Amino acid sequence: MNATIATVRTALESGGTSSRALVQACIDHAEAASGEGARTFVRVFAESAIAEAEAIDRRRQARIWTGPLGGIPISIKDLFDIRGIPTTAGSVVLAEFAPALADAVVVSRLRAAGAVIVGRTNMTEFAFSGLGLNPHFGTPTNPYDRSTRRIPGGSSSGAAISVCDGMAIAAIGTDTGGSVRIPAALCGLVGFKPTAARIPLAGTLPLSISLDSIGPLTRSVECCRILDAVLSDQPCEAVHSVTLQDLRIAVPMTRAFDDIDACVSQTFESALAALVDAGAKVSQIHVPEFADVGQTADVATFPAVEGYSWHRDLLGRARDRYDPRVAVRLERGRSVSAADYLWLRQRRSELMRAIRSRVGGYDVLAMPTVPIIAPPIGGLDRDEDLYHRINLLVLRNPTLINFLDGCALSLPCHADGEAPVGLMLARFDGADHELLAIGEAAERALKAKRAGNR
Repeated sequence: MNATIATVRTALESGGTSSRALVQACIDHAEAASGEGARTFVRVFAESAIAEAEAIDRRRQARIWTGPLGGIPISIKDLFDIRGIPTTAGSVVLAEFAPALADAVVVSRLRAAGAVIVGRTNMTEFAFSGLGLNPHFGTPTNPYDRSTRRIPGGSSSGAAISVCDGMAIAAIGTDTGGSVRIPAALCGLVGFKPTAARIPLAGTLPLSISLDSIGPLTRSVECCRILDAVLSDQPCEAVHSVTLQDLRIAVPMTRAFDDIDACVSQTFESALAALVDAGAKVSQIHVPEFADVGQTADVATFPAVEGYSWHRDLLGRARDRYDPRVAVRLERGRSVSAADYLWLRQRRSELMRAIRSRVGGYDVLAMPTVPIIAPPIGGLDRDEDLYHRINLLVLRNPTLINFLDGCALSLPCHADGEAPVGLMLARFDGADHELLAIGEAAERALKAKRAGNR
């Protein structure tokens, strides 16, 4: 199922399909014994989703407006509260906690827009890794080269696979250091990380209150734009008239290309060439702020400090039930002093001001979302040192954007049949709508390049 929100909405409005049929197809894929559903979802809402779909079909038949997402099946990450159900965050530690008293704000907005929530997707435990491995519920495998069993990327691992394998038309994840963009890049999807303050986090289990943001994983930039409007409770604006002609693209050479593999490097250069062919002007620039972000991690990181604060008592009672790789990372926050944390906050503010000054003369930054293609799960499961080294590598580029309070979009830029590679476009001025418009223009150029190479 390669459908987008727009194509599905057209089919629904024309009578070419029904919401019930769409939802049933997603559930069938999720429940197929030979598929990835058991590792993709921690809970499928088959009964309620079908009932909601049938109700929306009846309203549509009665010519009652069903909303911008009327009857479209959407999956949500296991971090968002759903009234009456415990929020487990990909962990067994919270299974006995009290059910949520209300839906998360973003879940309420999705429902109000007519979305049908088909299930809660699996994830890295407590969202604290970019690889997507989960020892409690299993790890869904990347659709590329499935026989090798490659990582899906994380932490929104199940979100990505739910879209890739036709279990949802789109998915909602969270992004603290790349957890939407990494699985999107490694699985060949579009992932959007908005400026954090635009989407309310109420009802979302936190990792880092300073960095957490909420965004979609989809098959097109248009899908991201539609979902972003719903999540931010803003009108879905018409696409700005944006072309790539004379668009000023900055390619930051500091850190973003360190340890890049040949496949990603070649694919990224080909993607840049497609943008240049469409009229864009590319400049390589030095960005010392990116190096400075890396140096702050030697003192403290927001996820470790703020995550440990949330988990401190729970770790004391139930550490043996955590994924040990997650527990180790959380416990790094224990030794960080209040002075170091305040310094980190101050340093972030300084670097945010500096990056805006440095890149203000450009329309967008471009870099590889992840510097490697998806590695096999097996080696990472067996080798703890390899796990931590690769985890830091895949998180590196996306984390730069979160730390500096930017918005970013990951677009698939690989040729058909090749390993998925993401092209990340980013801004630091809160111009999310402008970034999405640039993303749609870039998406058209990349598709034209692929079509011309066939």
